Amino acid sequence: MPSYRRNKTIAGYHMLMLLSAVDFRFHIEEEKIIREYIFQEFPFQVNLDNEIDFIAKLPHDEWHSHFLKCIDDFHEDSTNEERNSLLKFALYLTKADDVITEEENFYLQSMFEAWDHERE
Repeated sequence: MPSYRRNKTIAGYHMLMLLSAVDFRFHIEEEKIIREYIFQEFPFQVNLDNEIDFIAKLPHDEWHSHFLKCIDDFHEDSTNEERNSLLKFALYLTKADDVITEEENFYLQSMFEAWDHERE
């Protein structure tokens, strides 16, 4: 898989998509939350087919390393307020099916640990 730097919006999208996939179940409420993120972050119509294709082809054993790369990419282009906003989306996403799995918690912790020193 090619490794290139993603802008914050695409990196955030990748993180939410991976977070929704780590439990191998996709809940309709998760889709709604991801759609809301897209609506808020993309002020124009955008084709995400290439991003979906990239994520779909990403081997499971590379999900977390890609997630960490996206955390860094998002951090590069974002403010503390934007990181807190993405953390809220991530929390809503993991709570969408009323169960936070061990895998979801692990990914969430990765975000919190990466950005913990910046939270107010």
